[in-house]
Amino acid sequence: MQRAHTMPFGAETTKDGTRFALWAPTAERVALVLDGVDHDVPDVGGGWRVLTVPGIGSGARYGYRIDGDLVVPDPASRFQPDDVSGLSEIVDGHAHVWTDAAWKGRPWEEVVLYELHVGTATPEGTYAALADKLEDLCDLGVTAIELLPLADFKGTRNWGYDGVLPYAPDAAYGTPDDLKRLVERAHGLGLMVFLDVVYNHFGPAGNYLNVYAKTFFTERHQTPWGAGINVDGQDSGRVVRDFFFQNALYWLEEYHFDGLRFDAVHAILDDSETHFIGELGETIRARLPGRQVHLVLENEANQARWLERGADGKARQHDAQWADDLHHCWHVLLTGEDAGYYASFSDKPVAHLARCLSEGFAYQGEPFPTLDNHPRGEPSAHLPPSAFVTFLQNHDQVGNRALGERLSALSDPKKLALARAGLLLAPQIPMLWMGEEWSATAPFLFFVDFAPDHDLNKAVREGRRREFKSFAAFADDTSVIPDPTEEATFLDSKIDWAERDRPGHREVWADTRNLLQIRRQSVVPLTKSRYLGAQVHLPRPDVVDCTWRYEAGSLRFLANLGTDDFETPSDGGHIIWSSDAGDSTILLPSWTGIFLTKAAQ
Repeated sequence: MQRAHTMPFGAETTKDGTRFALWAPTAERVALVLDGVDHDVPDVGGGWRVLTVPGIGSGARYGYRIDGDLVVPDPASRFQPDDVSGLSEIVDGHAHVWTDAAWKGRPWEEVVLYELHVGTATPEGTYAALADKLEDLCDLGVTAIELLPLADFKGTRNWGYDGVLPYAPDAAYGTPDDLKRLVERAHGLGLMVFLDVVYNHFGPAGNYLNVYAKTFFTERHQTPWGAGINVDGQDSGRVVRDFFFQNALYWLEEYHFDGLRFDAVHAILDDSETHFIGELGETIRARLPGRQVHLVLENEANQARWLERGADGKARQHDAQWADDLHHCWHVLLTGEDAGYYASFSDKPVAHLARCLSEGFAYQGEPFPTLDNHPRGEPSAHLPPSAFVTFLQNHDQVGNRALGERLSALSDPKKLALARAGLLLAPQIPMLWMGEEWSATAPFLFFVDFAPDHDLNKAVREGRRREFKSFAAFADDTSVIPDPTEEATFLDSKIDWAERDRPGHREVWADTRNLLQIRRQSVVPLTKSRYLGAQVHLPRPDVVDCTWRYEAGSLRFLANLGTDDFETPSDGGHIIWSSDAGDSTILLPSWTGIFLTKAAQ
């Protein structure tokens, strides 16, 4: 079976040769550089330059010379063997013969995500090495892996959020065929594969769009990275939008990914009548109606509008959003930290947690202290729990700490065990961060590789230390903060799979595996039926009692997050997990909990 995504951008192999298409509205002249020879590329209108060259196919290298001067890579390059400033390589999407023709995907309710960074998930840091770990993840109970962004970035080390060529999987991890084989291997084991994509900005090194397509960006919108991407411009907005819409379809079709996570969509600024976020979801749904494709947002604005369900209970646009609010509640309760955005949850963390468990967002239009009390969020209680991806850790929440500490280094193991159960047995879609399943000791640090641009490396290094100087722990000495430009920082972030078998780690792995078995057997069957609503109350200010009701039955979570014992009569529910509970009464010592189910009457 062959799969290739056809699009107006980039190099497409055809029966007549290879068609090259570049949108260069602000360039005077464009020449295709191929085998050391310049070929003028004619202007066909609308800013497009298109040329078909016979006898040229997969493996050939090419670039574009702009106005007789700079040679740039194709912005829709499918592969960059020599990094972001090198020539692009033609990749024939039809060349790979797929072996997963029978794969139809899996329902959203079955998803248990495992977020990972390809470069640090194994000692080798490659797609091939990662493929060898997939059976272990299946045995754990994971049903989907989520890869941090792969778009080609400067250098050999990066989280992936500095990508500049969104169609080219970075060569540091292997070839396009290596990535396709990883997806095939996952599907053969019953695993879904998600990809994190970035449509809100380009990285600081290797983006040449301003050389020939200045209208790709606009000063009308300002973002943390500078001028915003022009998704709503009268003259350019349609092409710019399509560049990203085609990219999403490209990953889903040509690479057969099962889902996408859209990074920081709150930073995609759009004043048009049909917002980029909504059209993105609708475009994908319309193009792939027969596929089990899952779309997830990261959205600090907590906009429930993008997560609405149809009469059939299925998502109209996007399946879910990362539930940062719930993470922040658990983090405050586990660590006692109250700096930064945690301050907005530290006033009443148990009450915030209760609302997140039952309704999704903690803030649904109320003043948000971290934003100078500006309102944040939209009402979300009408959405099902499956509209939220929940986690105790992720790449951001670990890696954005100065020392990259994991939660297991910051909290009491007993408390973390309760939170782990609260994550994996609640009906939301749970996500683990690589190594979390055994309380890995490796930090996840911030790392980049912009060499030989020493000025940019210096700016990143100094900026990182300046960012944390306002924290009391680093006010007097920021030198302890690892240098993000050093290779050692990257190497220190690699997880050690051998730790799983060591005391203190194998017990956590076994607990995680047991919880995921319980989820599969007792929770997922409920969540596959129609959601009827949730009820939550606090029997005591430090005790949460939440019940989710489904057509097939109910699920109840009771947790004592205080220091004193809590006792309540049993409601006759079937105990599927407990820290410490009896039969006729529920007695919960400090930081223990219980999950119970009831069949529908």
